[in-house]
Amino acid sequence: METTDPRILAQMRKGIVEFCVLAHLRHGESYGREIATSLASNPAVLTSEGTLYPLLARLRKQGWVQTSWTPSGSGPPRRYYTLTDDGAAALDAFTSAWEPFNTAVTAILETER
Repeated sequence: METTDPRILAQMRKGIVEFCVLAHLRHGESYGREIATSLASNPAVLTSEGTLYPLLARLRKQGWVQTSWTPSGSGPPRRYYTLTDDGAAALDAFTSAWEPFNTAVTAILETER
C-alpha cells in the first residue's frame, strides 16, 4: 500500500480543518482538548493540538466561534468554544460547496485511473 505524501495532506488540511472544527462544534460547546481528540481520531484531518489553538483563535477573531471560561474540577479553568450563527452560516456555505466539489474530484480521479 502506498503512503500518502505528508505535503499533500498538509496542503489539503489547510482548506478543510477549520470547517471540521465548526462541524464538531455544531453538536455543542467543547473545549480545545475535546476538539483535538475528536479530530485527531482521523490523522488526515488533525495531526497535533499545536495547530488547533491558533486556528481556534482565528475562528474567534472571524466571529465564527465564541468562547467562555468554565472552572475545571481537575485543574485550571477551561476555555469552551461555541459555534456562532455566523460560524453556522460559514459551515453551511462550505458544506454546499464541498459536496459538488468532492463529487467532481472523485469522478475525475476515478475516470483517470
